[in-house]
Amino acid sequence: MVKLAIRATLVAKPGKEAAVEAFLKSALPLAMREAGTTLWFALKITPSTFGIFDAFADEAGRDAHLAGPIAAALMAQASELLAHAPVIEKIDVLAVKLPAAS
Repeated sequence: MVKLAIRATLVAKPGKEAAVEAFLKSALPLAMREAGTTLWFALKITPSTFGIFDAFADEAGRDAHLAGPIAAALMAQASELLAHAPVIEKIDVLAVKLPAAS
């Protein structure tokens, strides 16, 4: 059951929009390997604003994600790609609709 989430907002430096988009797309295989990450979305909100939304069953999964390879890679490239530090918000999930298990 999904109980917790993270919403991260990323603003690309001028001219770095394609690089931020490529970074987010390249992170999908890493997210797929995270057992505690129930949902993971990379989003393009405006031409220069991007987001990540991910959800977790428990705090251990959320903490593992925040300490994992996607966060590490993002922080390592943040000063090169982003106009300012990412805004990362921890969120409580109140209700969710997921696809039925097959």
